Amino acid sequence: MSITSFKPKAAADANQRIEAIVSAAANIVLGKTDVLRLAVTCLLAGGHLLLEDLPGVGKTTLAHALARLLGLSYQRLQCTSDLLPADVLGVSVYDRNNGDFRFHPGPVFTQVLLADEINRATPRAQSALLEAMEEHQVTLEGRAMPLPAPFFVIATQNPSDQVGTYPLPESQLDRFLMRLSLGYPGRAAERELLQGQDRRALLAGLTPVCSAEELISLQAQVDTVHVAEPLLDYLQNLLARSREMPGLAHGLSPRAGLALLRAARAWALVHGRGHVIPEDLKAVLPSVAGHRLMAREAGQAAHTHVEQLLRAVPVS
Repeated sequence: MSITSFKPKAAADANQRIEAIVSAAANIVLGKTDVLRLAVTCLLAGGHLLLEDLPGVGKTTLAHALARLLGLSYQRLQCTSDLLPADVLGVSVYDRNNGDFRFHPGPVFTQVLLADEINRATPRAQSALLEAMEEHQVTLEGRAMPLPAPFFVIATQNPSDQVGTYPLPESQLDRFLMRLSLGYPGRAAERELLQGQDRRALLAGLTPVCSAEELISLQAQVDTVHVAEPLLDYLQNLLARSREMPGLAHGLSPRAGLALLRAARAWALVHGRGHVIPEDLKAVLPSVAGHRLMAREAGQAAHTHVEQLLRAVPVS
């Protein structure tokens, strides 16, 4: 595909629509425009989002705001240690009036599922989401049930050193396109938060700035963003180098490479461009690769390895 196949007007229209989403969300989640832009990038790329941070910094608010602004149906699943797969997927209940079983769908049958504090659920309950996140369907009682389109999981996760958490297995982590952290707000944003309206009241007043159909159209535009051969060379060099770094238990998989490429295309679209540049890959690499790079020794920060990887692979 040539760069000219992506029309400049389409890029400008997409950028305008995306910036409207980011701007509206920034009125709710204060001082975190860069994180919001990455979160929107993740959804445009069709990926699931993992928000890892301390309680009380706005993770749930962010998920709820995005669902409302995108005009998507929304369900919240509070993960606890006694959560069962049926609590996620649904269950069939015997109907005495009709003499048969009637299926009651679980919260997964929505367009945006907020899995709040996902690492407080047991591995058995966590695994109930694996097929849904990968195939956009669930298999129950021997039959496949499709999920609404588009379908996103936005999960929040408390730091692993907190009491009552179960680490997400690598197979579960790999289902998330991005892992982001909000962090504490800056002083000015926190003052505005303290003096402003309650966030729940602001969320209730949000109106969609995009419809589900428009979001699907934007996702289709991501596929039209051009990727030149030298950019693919740079991506492959990053993947190859990650597999040789001595401090890592393993490098980035081919699926991680596809995730990076998809995210970079979406990031380019967010910025109104019809082609990917190396800076797009650099911008999304920490959030896409950070949770996929496992250190040999516990306690080593993922961002350190991402920085080493970027320094070790020059743009040719």
